Amino acid sequence: MPRVTYRIETEKFGTVPLVVDERGDGRPFLLLHPGAGPASMGVFAERLADRAQARVIVPTHPGFALTERPDALSDIAGLAHLYAAFLDELALDNVTVIGNSIGGWIAAELGLLGTPWVRRLVLVDAVGLDVPGHPVTDVSGMAPPEIMQHAFHDPAPFLQDPASLSEADRAALAGNQNALGVYAPVMTDPSLAERLPELEIPVLVIWGASDGIVDPAVGRAYAEAIPISKFVLLVDTGHMPQLESPELVLDALLNTGDDAAAAA
Repeated sequence: MPRVTYRIETEKFGTVPLVVDERGDGRPFLLLHPGAGPASMGVFAERLADRAQARVIVPTHPGFALTERPDALSDIAGLAHLYAAFLDELALDNVTVIGNSIGGWIAAELGLLGTPWVRRLVLVDAVGLDVPGHPVTDVSGMAPPEIMQHAFHDPAPFLQDPASLSEADRAALAGNQNALGVYAPVMTDPSLAERLPELEIPVLVIWGASDGIVDPAVGRAYAEAIPISKFVLLVDTGHMPQLESPELVLDALLNTGDDAAAAA
């Protein structure tokens, strides 16, 4: 995908360099990546652009993939404000925002800002919502194979031999983990539940039935809290459906009307 660096002017953070990958031409989609980094959105972005005849925009959260992060930009709310300023600069109408994991949390906060460019949100196995009895799994002390068991229904296709990673790959992974720790030292915001009913745009909540990081009860709670929402559960799918079951995500995304009322 073509890569562009925008320089976004913000009141709070000054000028923020934002690295953005783009593909396709047509109706706009903004994809917000999880803690795994922007590479976890690459294949899905290509399929979405082709299947939906869409312009797919994938920014890298500053600090991920060894990009620059201003010190003041240090939480999820800040990222939401950054993307609101980014959309102001692009001035694209009717943007669908899709976010996975922390990207879904950012998407929810972006929707709550009421930016006029956003017409619809798609929350994919989003963290952020505090649901009693259903905590986000703490993977900080786990070895990668154990994390993969929680993250995927079938981790086998996604396992990598650590010895095969280049020094650049290792540095990028370490940078991603550091950035994730800055933006989301805890994976929930107790205030989010009471603010979600303020969302005035349609929201599609997509969840992997085998998610061992954030179980589907959290997805259902998201959908129940949002006035115009639909919940879709994907079988044989874990925490990152855009990687494990991209066609199921596309089916749910493209076959669900924007005005869908709350369901299942």
